[in-house]
Amino acid sequence: MKKSLNRYIDHTLLKPDANEHTISALCNEAVKYDFHSVCVNGCHVPFACQQLADSNIKVASVVGFPLGAMSTAAKLAETQDALVNGADEIDAVINIGALKDGYYDRVLEELSSLADLCRRHNALLKVIIETCLLSKEEIVKACELVMESNADFVKTSTGFSTGGATVEDVKLMKKTVSDSVRIKASGGIRSLETALAMIDAGADRLGCSASVGIMDEYTEKPGTD
Repeated sequence: MKKSLNRYIDHTLLKPDANEHTISALCNEAVKYDFHSVCVNGCHVPFACQQLADSNIKVASVVGFPLGAMSTAAKLAETQDALVNGADEIDAVINIGALKDGYYDRVLEELSSLADLCRRHNALLKVIIETCLLSKEEIVKACELVMESNADFVKTSTGFSTGGATVEDVKLMKKTVSDSVRIKASGGIRSLETALAMIDAGADRLGCSASVGIMDEYTEKPGTD
């Protein structure tokens, strides 16, 4: 690995019943384990930023989550709100239906607008393509559109659909994108074995809600660096 496992992890809590108590616990765990970021829904961004103000932990917010089936204007407004409230990174869901319909110009226009907005705020954009709903050809096309939009990451999954990250899909994404686009694997990463397999396949970031258990397993197992 290029870095310690903890620095790959976006410590994630996106459940609908998340509240200040559980978000506070998430932030405390992120500080304890020195994760790269916490990933939360937009309404929790101000509180998470407050909790992490004295740390180096980033705050990521999801946009268009989990379906991606909102208008571009709605996604831009949601992104703007998260960025103004302090988010460092945006994880936005692609318009999956438009991609499947072959409306590639529409998808690219939306992603480019989101990428431009994030860039103006010095924030990163990760584009969630929901690989479990796509054919291999559609995964490749989605990755190509993410590259063309100048987004920073292409991300496998929301974790709220029919499946999560697979090693096969991460390898395909890595093979498709240029070095300027990084890969985030998310959805179903609940063990150290799975986390390391995703990194070996080419993932630069991991979205995990089971991060603490993975790290506890990591520290107990010799030779995992």
